[in-house]
Amino acid sequence: MAEQRVSITMESNGVAQVRLTRADKLNALDPAMFDAIEDAGHQLRTDKSLRAVVLSGEGRAFSAGLDFPSFTSLPADDPNGDLLASRDYMPANRAQSAAYVWISLPVPVIAAVHGYAFGGGLQIALGADIRFVSPDAELSVMEMKWGLIPDMTGTQTLRHLVPMDVAKELTFTARRVAGEEAVRIGLATHCVDNPLEAATQLADEIAGKSPQAVRAAKRLIARAYTAEPVEGLQLEEGIQRTLLGSKNQTEAVMANMEKRTPDFEDID
Repeated sequence: MAEQRVSITMESNGVAQVRLTRADKLNALDPAMFDAIEDAGHQLRTDKSLRAVVLSGEGRAFSAGLDFPSFTSLPADDPNGDLLASRDYMPANRAQSAAYVWISLPVPVIAAVHGYAFGGGLQIALGADIRFVSPDAELSVMEMKWGLIPDMTGTQTLRHLVPMDVAKELTFTARRVAGEEAVRIGLATHCVDNPLEAATQLADEIAGKSPQAVRAAKRLIARAYTAEPVEGLQLEEGIQRTLLGSKNQTEAVMANMEKRTPDFEDID
């Protein structure tokens, strides 16, 4: 039986706990890990009860990045070694898909980062909407150490998180950034002692909101950040029209007026 690389645990409130489970290798990315991460994201995409995702790593690290020996040991003609293979069903290639699948997931994804998040591991974490990191976490855009560039969506996510000069410095030097600095420069959202616990608490809070409105908000913010003002205003109006008067929007109003916990329906 093949070794498991990723586990998914669905909570009763619609929160999915997704864990990288190659702890003995610091969750380093080998061919099977790339495929397992992508498969996990696509599996969740079809779950209409999904409200939020918590993405974490077992053991001592979130992910130490690319497992070079697992690729260099493959025969030159082995397709498992081709991380630049295109995907017909998304704009990202095979390597990029491990991060892009979380960017494109319709619900909020919250990463809980501890230990190492190097190279590809960091880029996967940057694909989440929100990141909790521990004070002693070490984050690095590490590709330059190996004579490479970040190529797992890092250039697309960094530009929305840090100023260009910071992105350049991190990329040119491959230096390691600890938890508090990661928050200060924009790589992370919060620095906490227990990232997994904090990420789960936030996911539980989000799961208590209207799933249609949460999904609509993620879609709107992602598009509006790069849209011209007129297009952004039109997006706001168009998406809002789909929510006004809907069952879950009405339920949100009634629950607030009646001072009770709302009972939202899953996505149609």
